[in-house]
Amino acid sequence: MDIDPLERGPQDACGVFGVWAPGEEVSKLTYFGLYALQHRGQESAGIALSDGERIVVYKDMGLVSQVFNEATLDSLQGHLAIGHCRYSTTGSPVWENAQPTFYSSRDGGLALGHNGNLVNTPELAAMLPADRLNATTDTEVLTSLLAADPELSVEEAAVRLLPDVRGAFSLVFMDERTLYAARDPQGIRPLVLGRLESGWVVASETAALDIVGATAVREVEPGELITVDERGVRSRRFAPAAPKGCLFEYVYLARPDTTIAGRNVNSTRVEVGRRLARQHPAEADIVIPVPESGTPAAVGYAEGSGIPFAQGLVKNSYVGRTFIQPSQTLRQLGIRLKLNPLRDVIAGKRLVVVDDSIVRGNTQRALVRMLREAGAAEVHVRISSPPVMWPCYYGIDFATKAELIAGNLSNEEIRASIDADSLGFISLDELVAATEVPKNRLCRACFDGVYPVEVDEDSRGKYLLEKTCGAPRAALAPARR
Repeated sequence: MDIDPLERGPQDACGVFGVWAPGEEVSKLTYFGLYALQHRGQESAGIALSDGERIVVYKDMGLVSQVFNEATLDSLQGHLAIGHCRYSTTGSPVWENAQPTFYSSRDGGLALGHNGNLVNTPELAAMLPADRLNATTDTEVLTSLLAADPELSVEEAAVRLLPDVRGAFSLVFMDERTLYAARDPQGIRPLVLGRLESGWVVASETAALDIVGATAVREVEPGELITVDERGVRSRRFAPAAPKGCLFEYVYLARPDTTIAGRNVNSTRVEVGRRLARQHPAEADIVIPVPESGTPAAVGYAEGSGIPFAQGLVKNSYVGRTFIQPSQTLRQLGIRLKLNPLRDVIAGKRLVVVDDSIVRGNTQRALVRMLREAGAAEVHVRISSPPVMWPCYYGIDFATKAELIAGNLSNEEIRASIDADSLGFISLDELVAATEVPKNRLCRACFDGVYPVEVDEDSRGKYLLEKTCGAPRAALAPARR
């Protein structure tokens, strides 16, 4: 999207954040936590907050900074909150599907935020009471099921329900007095626990802990349920751990200043670049990154190859998402909202261009054309991930296999398609080695087609619940609070 606003790259499902901190401005802590996680979802944002007596939910479509202002946050008073920024992988991108979801009953309320994607959603939806059968997201289904039995506490309901839930889920949820966090038995999506002077925080990434001044304690373990209230932090296991953390988090999804499995993501990406230089050397004058996600690997490639690193592309950091789509005429003119080449750096040079991944190939094709127009003598493309050949069903909205260029073309055919002088992908084994995590503890499905949790054909698709409720709701439905 840096070159073409209509070209969508890999999108993560969501970012989640939760805080229990009496005496603190938890609404603002949650806001800043979500701000740090904005890269994980840009369609909608929301906060649920409790003062111990009632839960208030405020959410809307748009970025975190668009949904909330200081006056709104000042009006949200309490000691306990959860927050969510969403990219939709199940259900339409409309206000009704924004999170946190909320369920109210005579005995109180339950709010929930979810990062990931379930693979047995229809099976779970069939368990809903008749009056809740209109759920259109997997998160709404989970919320309703957790609150379905008034005789059970939220904790007991979670311990009974979560063993039957399959797929990727990192959850933050709350009632009026207690914060809960849970992670699927495979730990596919990240979730971490942090400590404040006066409370506790859970978040999708350690970078969100840093921004609110929390100290990272540990990752929430796969198959673990954490409970936080005035008695402190308690842990229960609802399923045996079978770790399969997402490998693509290291490639693209996580912030470079995040730590996963004890290793800084930026350090991993630089090491991938070094290994890429050894595996796919090139005779070139400079190494340039595709900012921002290609920068650490480009630094590593320059270190590993001895070829000078240079900034050959300028990124306009002040351009956010655009809601004004360019016409075909403007697209043919080569509209570039965020990236522009530095012609004095590029002209006459043999370039190694380092990017994080190739999904459809349209972005790289436009990028190579842009660099050649700027006078590049040669363009050698190096990719810091293996070819993406398989779709993800666990929370990354990749294209279908039919749309994935590597699922249909050989590496040489891809090189020809994007018009590069050469093309090299890091191998799967080299990428795994750079993470320092054993291969059998990583989900590599988008690269090798080995899915750690079986996916039924009937459980696939963004609108699978909406099929039973009519056509998907319009993406431009009026925003409401």
